[in-house]
Amino acid sequence: MTITTVGLDADDTLWHNETVFRLTQARFLELLTDHDNGAIEARLAEIERRNLRLYGYGVKGFTLSMIETAMEMCGGDPPAGVIREILAAGREMLAHPVETLPGVDEALARLSERYRLVLVTKGDLLDQERKLAASGLGELFAAVEIVSEKDRTTYERVFARHGTGPGEAVMAGNSMKSDVLPALDAGAFAVHIPYAITWAHELADAPEAHPRYGALNSITALPDWIDGRSDG
Repeated sequence: MTITTVGLDADDTLWHNETVFRLTQARFLELLTDHDNGAIEARLAEIERRNLRLYGYGVKGFTLSMIETAMEMCGGDPPAGVIREILAAGREMLAHPVETLPGVDEALARLSERYRLVLVTKGDLLDQERKLAASGLGELFAAVEIVSEKDRTTYERVFARHGTGPGEAVMAGNSMKSDVLPALDAGAFAVHIPYAITWAHELADAPEAHPRYGALNSITALPDWIDGRSDG
């Protein structure tokens, strides 16, 4: 089997992301001290899921969902200070420093010597471009795809456009739902590299019996895993 192309997720695969969202959510809960935290979290999660088709993934959609949640929890009339604080939190998230995960630089350097690397990520275009530039990893990628959703069609298109098709590609990332299952459906290999925190929307059962599926504890093991399956 020849592997020519390696797709990599960005958020929580190459750099920290979900921890920033969780810290901001904790800050949001502190703004609504008159309400039960569990009720706020449940409503925010519901509103986020509903808004994905309108706003997509990323900080801006999350900020709008926090504002909508605050309005509902406060009977349509939240204090002006609450809205100001939510907007300030959203701006801070968009300016948050990028911290790559341990072993990422070395793993990508090794992979780039043998394979074509393609960044495949969801989220806001400007924010994802900012994070990639700040990470210092941009030059290692032959292509960057910032997409609205990751499904079978996405991987078929990406690996046909930037590689030799999904049959000779690997997709690696922290999300079972977005990085693993649809990539396998497209005919690619897929490797799950879990992050300490996973957004509930990205949870799914692992395809343990699939012959093209792999699970690693760290991205540092990815080059050897791929080399062991490629004769290219």
